[in-house]
Amino acid sequence: MLKKIIWIGVLGVLITLMATPAFARTAQLKDAGVTLWVFLVIGATIILLQLIPAGILFFSFVSTAATTVYRKPGRVEEIAASAVTQSAIVKR
Repeated sequence: MLKKIIWIGVLGVLITLMATPAFARTAQLKDAGVTLWVFLVIGATIILLQLIPAGILFFSFVSTAATTVYRKPGRVEEIAASAVTQSAIVKR
């Protein structure tokens, strides 16, 4: 058990050291060229395409909430009463 705790501590220290700026490597953007722009354009496109279903879900939620809040109580009772009083036609 003690060996596992020491191993976790050593890993934590190593991860902390690798995250410090002294060991960090910087990316040289001047040599990237076309590859960088292709990567950025594809990444931006993927992120922007996610806005379409997010917008649909958001406005669906807003319309459902607004309908629930601003619906008149008499209208709800009228719809419920008409559904109960109407008879269904069954063909045999």
